[in-house]
Parts: sequence; structure tokens; C-alpha cells
Amino acid sequence: MVPAKDQQLIQIVDAAFADAARRSGDWLVCRAGCTQCCHGVFEITLLDAARLQAGWKELRERDPRRADRVFRRAKQAVERHAAEFPGDAESGILHEDEESEQRFEAYANDEPCPALDPETGTCDLYAARPVTCRVFGPPIRDERGGLGVCELCYHGATEEQIAQCEMVPDTDDLESQLVVDVENRAKLEGYTIVAYALTRELEEKDTNS
Repeated sequence: MVPAKDQQLIQIVDAAFADAARRSGDWLVCRAGCTQCCHGVFEITLLDAARLQAGWKELRERDPRRADRVFRRAKQAVERHAAEFPGDAESGILHEDEESEQRFEAYANDEPCPALDPETGTCDLYAARPVTCRVFGPPIRDERGGLGVCELCYHGATEEQIAQCEMVPDTDDLESQLVVDVENRAKLEGYTIVAYALTRELEEKDTNS
């Protein structure tokens, strides 16, 4: 279940992106159909996973065929890379030991996101996408304090100009609070990936129905 305050979190993050985009102008070239950031597996929180699952269920009500295509892509992605998944295959939770983290760096780097429609180049679960997707593009601080940007953006901008476009999603630690809430409800903790988020709970539901 997605916590009620998740919508508040999304509004904060999306507003921060809109502000950074306004300051960035033509340097930020993100647009529908640009899918570079939709290739390569990345970790997501269980809050992101819950949001994706809720978004998939809503899509299933509106467009069952489209939802089925998303699910099949997710299931196929899990099957393709099952042997090298650096985590628990049953829950989809990534292991956090040093060896597993090193394995994850090379894990499915060319795999398209299951939510990506290969024909249109757009996200079938855009409204429910993870926070990582929502902040990708503008300059944003990493854990070491450096500014990271999409390699397709900010061509011709100086370091100072890039810094002036920094995105600061001021969530007042709301995200971490909501993550703990979801983890407590699920009796799981850690990170997963989109493909597992879209298959684990759904497969369990299908089995019990």
C-alpha cells in the first residue's frame, strides 16, 4: 500500500524539477521519446516499488492489454537476468554486501525498463515512476557532494552555470519516513529493481486467486 503522504512527496519532487528546468532553459533537453535514462537497471526503494505496483493496477483498470505488456516485459527481464541477480530472487531485495554491490554495477546495464514502451519510447507508468526517474536530468548532488547531470544535457554550459541550475528536492526527510513505513508494512527492507517490483507481488496475487 502506498502511504497517503506519498502524493505530497511527489508534488515536492516534481516542483523542484520544474524549477530546475525553468532555470536550465535549453540546456535541459529531456523530452518524450528520449530513452537513454530508461536503459540500465537501477535500485529503487520499496516506496517506489509500492507506487509502481499501484500505478500498474490503475493501468490494468484503464488499459488491460497495455498493463499485460508491461507485466510480460518485467517477467521476461527477471528471467533473462535471474542467474546474475545480486540479491534474493524470491523477494527481489538486493543484497548490500560489498561483493553484491560490485556485481550490481555490471548487472543488466543494457536492459530497458519494463515500463518503457519500445514502440513509442514513452513510459507506460509515468505518473507512478520512481523518484530516481523524477530527478534525472538536472544537476543534482550525489552522496559525495558532486553534481551529476545527464550526459545529453548542458552542452556548452560552464560549471558555474550548471551549478546555478542545481535541483534541490527539499523533502524534509519525508521520503525516508515513507520508506520506513512501507518497509514496516511489507516486513522487508532494502532496495529492489523495477522488474521485480512489477512481478513479485503480482505473481503472488495470481497464484492465490
